[in-house]
Amino acid sequence: MIWLPIDCEYRLGKLRNPTLRIVRLEGITALIMIKLTGIADEAGATLDGQIKAHQQLGWDSIEARGVEIDGVKGNLHEIPEATFERACEKLAASNMKISGFGSLIGNWAKKITDDFSITEAEISRAIPRMQKLGTKLIRVMSYAICKNADGSDAAEQYPAERIRRMNEINRRFADAGLTVGHENCMNWGGLGVSYVKRLTEAVPGLKWVFDTGNPVFNADRDHPGKMQDSWEMYQAIKPHMAHVHVKDARWNPAKKDADYTYPGEGDGQIERIMSDLVKIGYDGYISIEPHVAVVFHSAGAADELSPEQKAKEQYDSYVKYGSMLEAMLVRLGAKLT
Repeated sequence: MIWLPIDCEYRLGKLRNPTLRIVRLEGITALIMIKLTGIADEAGATLDGQIKAHQQLGWDSIEARGVEIDGVKGNLHEIPEATFERACEKLAASNMKISGFGSLIGNWAKKITDDFSITEAEISRAIPRMQKLGTKLIRVMSYAICKNADGSDAAEQYPAERIRRMNEINRRFADAGLTVGHENCMNWGGLGVSYVKRLTEAVPGLKWVFDTGNPVFNADRDHPGKMQDSWEMYQAIKPHMAHVHVKDARWNPAKKDADYTYPGEGDGQIERIMSDLVKIGYDGYISIEPHVAVVFHSAGAADELSPEQKAKEQYDSYVKYGSMLEAMLVRLGAKLT
């Protein structure tokens, strides 16, 4: 008997048994299993430290965002070629895969009014690096929300230009055999459920990266005066979901920001969503993005810690977070690779 992961397109809507799924495809038995990974720059800046954290967790992949090698820092698709080659060597030596690129493309720091050549250059750098590493998924966004001087949303958000660019981004990667995943974050496509639907309908074939915690600290533009609901956003994204980020938080009205928590301790409805992922037979990656290191450095605590102590707190909290999520998934009946 041969065990193989089932094709992603088969994942949703066709399998309903809640835990272990075994299906027969053309005489081959396929076991559906969830894969765990993480945005490892939250464990530490250096690639060596990121690899160490994932080895400690027993995971065989990293979702790459920022890396530091020999003092050179940057996003994996932006670092100099020589530094990228060193990254490839380190990853190969540790048998560590890259589950996805957490790219800078169209992210919350990029303006829709910026020249599109910036995005085109990022695409051109990302594609060959993904192909070299055997990585199939890249996380993108639909550019920052346009703001007025007082911080409120501007009336003009350039939706037509955002949609045009997203179609081109999706086409470029699809032509290379790669998958674009748009994240529900602080960008136009993440403003609310109606924006998810509008962007998905306007960009044929677009997939999504669902982040459990982002709705907690993002205002719901479909319902002014309210914050988004993680379960509602999950339901909107689920039919088009290719990847999952796990973070958890509670909204703090006093500081107008989130207080980040370990998984299941905030308002991201983590356990409810993880349970549903198990039930629907999700067989993709679930990636941790803890943000909890800030807990240790609030209210002046950072002044009392050395850089080495801060790094240790960051590393330890990341590993604890991953272990907690893994334990939750096992308790819910998930089969993990």
